[in-house]
Amino acid sequence: MKLIIVTAVEQFLKDVLNIFKKANIENFSSFEIDGYKNKPELLKASNWFSGEKGSNESSLFFSFTDEEHIDALFQIIEDFNNNIETNNLIRAIVLPIERFI
Repeated sequence: MKLIIVTAVEQFLKDVLNIFKKANIENFSSFEIDGYKNKPELLKASNWFSGEKGSNESSLFFSFTDEEHIDALFQIIEDFNNNIETNNLIRAIVLPIERFI
């Protein structure tokens, strides 16, 4: 068993749900997060008004699953990322689970 973590901007929320479905990962959790980039050019161009948010609304998904489903998920995400025109790719990582109850 491994832990898969996927992040995506809000714009791709429905796409990620479809990706999990295509990979036959039926059990997963999600929550909303704010994504930030600390690039100097972004900080210089930031607005003077303190009420402006300097983040992107994003979602984080996670699931405990097996290698077979992870391989399918990664292939679907890779195909998706190759066909979009944005710098905000869907990102995924896998962490091994050493112990669980």
